[in-house]
Amino acid sequence: MRKRTSKQAKPEKSLLPLKRILAIVLVLFIIMGMIGVMASNEKLISVKIVLSSGYEMNVMTTSKKVSDILAENHIVLLENENVTPKINDELSDDNKTITITSADQVELAKEEYFSAEEILQSYTSIVEKLITIQEEIPFETITKDVSNGSSDVQNRVTQIGQNGIREVVYRVKYQNGEEIERTEVSSTVIKEPVNKIVEVRTVTVTSRSSAVYVGEGKWSYSESDLDLLCAITAQECSSSYDGALAVITTACNRTQSSSWKSRGSDPLSQYEAKGQFCYSIDSNWKRRLNGNYASYVKQAVLDALNGKRNHKYLSFRGYKTSGSVCIGGNWYFNVM
Repeated sequence: MRKRTSKQAKPEKSLLPLKRILAIVLVLFIIMGMIGVMASNEKLISVKIVLSSGYEMNVMTTSKKVSDILAENHIVLLENENVTPKINDELSDDNKTITITSADQVELAKEEYFSAEEILQSYTSIVEKLITIQEEIPFETITKDVSNGSSDVQNRVTQIGQNGIREVVYRVKYQNGEEIERTEVSSTVIKEPVNKIVEVRTVTVTSRSSAVYVGEGKWSYSESDLDLLCAITAQECSSSYDGALAVITTACNRTQSSSWKSRGSDPLSQYEAKGQFCYSIDSNWKRRLNGNYASYVKQAVLDALNGKRNHKYLSFRGYKTSGSVCIGGNWYFNVM
């Protein structure tokens, strides 16, 4: 008898590759799903939303556009509200905050921007220098009352004040060419100040008739005459002893000059000659009467009356002329 062959064996063999294909496809779907999930997780970001009321909320989103993030969280802007960043902008990698403000809120701060040049200027190096300057030291005025309580008094300057000089070293700091600080390092007095001394004296009246001063054996003056000589001399020049001596020397020189002797045979007569000295030009000399002049003025007058001279000129002016010589502030010319 012939045996029958089963026709079912062939389909069993053909099913094996199909199962393998299905398994492979299933694995691929699983892998793709995992990749999709991982990709989604990478895009998920945390965003802070600050409402106009001040309430803050943190949300997770895959969106970067401001409008999309607000829509996802059902936030609608009112007419008087503004949003930062702008509604159609996207969040940057450095900023993950959306701020909603009301138009009627007060601006608390304003950002200021500085250029690179302005920033560099603020860091400009400071330069230090040592400078040396000379400064005046003001003199003081000392008043001495020698009137013994008399009601009829006058002030008399017995010593003219002179400012002193000191040399000062300063450390000075500069920034951008401008001085920002000055500190004194040392100080040296070069010239001491000379105090002005004023004496309050009793006014005395003397007679012109009593001759008490005799000059060169031929001029005799009373106390009041000598006071007048000193007052005129001081008005012409009272800057120093030499300046006062130069004035009275001019009057003495004229008494020995044939061209000037006709105006007076003694210094006081020369002083009183019309249009020559301040005596006949103005009356400012009167305020110097009664001893209102420095003591060295009187000493210069006394020395001149006793023969002392410090030049050989016959005239002087208060300004420089050709060939003139300055003594005590006046310019002398016209040699004997």
